[in-house]
Amino acid sequence: MKRIALVTGAEGFIGSHLVKFLQAKGWSVVGSYLHNSAVFPRLPNLSFAQCDLRNGQRVTQLITEHQPTHIFHLGAQSLPTASWADPVTTFESNIMGSLYVFEAARRMKKSPVIVSACSSAEYGNVPPAAVPVSEEQPLKPLHPYGISKVCQDLLAREYFLDYAIPAVNIRLFNTTGPGKTSDAPSDFVRQVVRIKKGLQAPVIEVGNLKPRRAFLDVQDTVRGFYLAALKGKRGEAYNLCASKTHQIHEILHTAIQLAGIKAEIRPVQRLMRPSDEKIIFGSTQKICKDTGWRALNSIEKTLQTMLDYWQSVL
Repeated sequence: MKRIALVTGAEGFIGSHLVKFLQAKGWSVVGSYLHNSAVFPRLPNLSFAQCDLRNGQRVTQLITEHQPTHIFHLGAQSLPTASWADPVTTFESNIMGSLYVFEAARRMKKSPVIVSACSSAEYGNVPPAAVPVSEEQPLKPLHPYGISKVCQDLLAREYFLDYAIPAVNIRLFNTTGPGKTSDAPSDFVRQVVRIKKGLQAPVIEVGNLKPRRAFLDVQDTVRGFYLAALKGKRGEAYNLCASKTHQIHEILHTAIQLAGIKAEIRPVQRLMRPSDEKIIFGSTQKICKDTGWRALNSIEKTLQTMLDYWQSVL
């Protein structure tokens, strides 16, 4: 059977890696994007189409035209901070956008597999005794973004139960890699590369270095989406997380060591958050058992690929 994938949010960090991963696997891939300024690779069996997920008619048109066998639904407003500032846009994009995707899929002659990018933000604050958090943990989100992802999660389950749409949800934890911005590893690596190139004084500004995080390499992430599409149990949700946590200061010192530089580490108030979870870590026993997935890349390898990336673009 010819596999045709529609990847929403193809201009995003994970989406941009996923379209190339699927294309390399021999799939025909259509990536949808929101902004016309996005730049995409030119590869065989890979095309792109503009689509605002808030436009139900356009979503239906796109899915009807391409008849995907699989939909990887990554398109979303993905920033918790932006969701506090503008919850309406977040809900329109993440909830209504998801509803339009599922409704269009429901009207296809053969229902596509839909793998939705949900979030660890659905869990909210988790007691220390429940870490690493399992999929059975109650969902108690703390911001509009987390609420929107709970709604998306429940929509997928409802369409599976009521309409037999073969849906699988991926609850993503911290993911990083080449091209990532706005997380601690990417911020550290960019500063390290700037110092190495003489573009910045040998001072690295940091926030709180004490929390523990499990940063999953983006290549492990896209492989998780792929295996969930092929082997994941329909109607289920799966955590996708690195297998090991590191204190933020460990990640910083590893990046400095890999780059071979010396730098002063300077905490600055503007980078300090009002509150920080001491640890964010999810159990991946369920996805490992059901699909055979496991994380293959160490934090050292991930940081090296990020250093190589920023070395080439800065």
